[in-house]
Amino acid sequence: MNRNEKFFNHISDGNTFKGEFLTLGSAILDNKTIKNAFINIPLKTMNRHGLIAGATGTGKTKTLQVLAENLSDKGIPVVLMDVKGDLSGLAQSSHGHQKIEERHQKIGIPFESKAFPVELMSLSKQNGVRLRATVSEFGPVLISRILDVSQTQAGIISVIFKYCDDHKLPLLDLKDFKKILQYASKEGKSEFEESYGRISSASTGAILRRIVELEQQGGDLFFGEKSFEVNDLVRITEDGRGYINIIRLTDIQDKPKLFSTFMLSLLAEIYESFPEQGDADRPKLILFIDEAHLIFNEASKALLNQIESIVKLIRSKGIGLYFVTQNPTDVPESVLSQLGLKVQHALRAFTAKDRKAIKLAAQNYPDTDFYDTAGVLTSLGIGEALVSALDEKGRPTPLAATMMRAPMSRMDILTPTEINTLLRKSELVEKYNDSIDRESAYELLNKKIKQAEAINNQSRTQEQSKKIIRTSGSKYKRQNPIVKVLTSATFIRAVFGIIKKVI
Repeated sequence: MNRNEKFFNHISDGNTFKGEFLTLGSAILDNKTIKNAFINIPLKTMNRHGLIAGATGTGKTKTLQVLAENLSDKGIPVVLMDVKGDLSGLAQSSHGHQKIEERHQKIGIPFESKAFPVELMSLSKQNGVRLRATVSEFGPVLISRILDVSQTQAGIISVIFKYCDDHKLPLLDLKDFKKILQYASKEGKSEFEESYGRISSASTGAILRRIVELEQQGGDLFFGEKSFEVNDLVRITEDGRGYINIIRLTDIQDKPKLFSTFMLSLLAEIYESFPEQGDADRPKLILFIDEAHLIFNEASKALLNQIESIVKLIRSKGIGLYFVTQNPTDVPESVLSQLGLKVQHALRAFTAKDRKAIKLAAQNYPDTDFYDTAGVLTSLGIGEALVSALDEKGRPTPLAATMMRAPMSRMDILTPTEINTLLRKSELVEKYNDSIDRESAYELLNKKIKQAEAINNQSRTQEQSKKIIRTSGSKYKRQNPIVKVLTSATFIRAVFGIIKKVI
């Protein structure tokens, strides 16, 4: 048996599964695609999370697109973070191309062109289903971690939430949150001290500055009603395909605080809402987080700990998280160690630091007799990647340089007209895009302050009136001594005595 035959059997045996699977492409050996040496990913282990990495222009986005398409066809809903704005083409079928046909002939899979059920979503003013959450839904712990406040300030935030719960003051948006902080250190200071202890105005001022920072990054658009229900992410079409939910993030690349806030709230809400699924045959939902460094680079230590905990726990809910980034080192080791599927596109070595990073990246993959992993990482072409997954028993599959299949949908963005057409058909746009500003903490506290001011004003008016009356009375007594003398009994008797003498 020659080397090629050994390699084919090695790949085929390691990629044969009893349950359902996705096919990413066919293996490459010695720079030649081995036809029908398919690289498969079992659905059973897709909730074990994954990584798609590689230098700019190597094909990461197309790999993400292929995975999303095949998951949708299997009836598994997908969430895509579209930071670069090039994923909306999933809603339209591919135009096809001769090079695509040639690629698929080498792989051994016939090329099929098709569109997929897509829902466009937005955190900001971009067109799409509006994604919002209320401050109350975050809770004091998560809000404190997002704002990266001190332990003392976190305690104050907990007191604020307790006060609002006790007094039925809904905390819906950042306007509500700022108002209750101001109230706690000004008009309601004595009330807070009596029931909850002293609250430092310096601490509330520091928290307010953190909120303003979040507002400047677009947090005021995200916090509010109507809150998005995460169960709307797991919708299935009538023909059994999963919806691909594309969250448009092209205008928040320079707002990492908002991006990490949204991601953490989404993962926390999914974890809280979805039931335990255990060791199921397929995932319930897959999330792809593009430009993952935007989360990790700007996250505080507390926030990173929260993300790490969710990554560890959320897979039992049937949720798979896939981080897409340029270099595996963009993802903390504590998170990287939790990722079962690794799709590594080419890395470029321009500096000594780059070469060191490539050696480290090569150590993340299983040993193989067929490749010099570090060397392959720098020689992969566009649309080629090193792939390692987990089989149905949780063991690593054979490492394979892979010729990736092409997307079935368009590999470009939709036109504004196509986007508007797609949104007009959306049921979720109608459900979520009308802003609601119901009576909440801001309005209720303003009423309370006005009522208190009215009572104080009335009290001051009454006190002033009494003072005027008292003053007037005292003036009257002081200004009429003659009347007092003329009306006295002594004066009257004297006058009558004089009159009698005259008579």
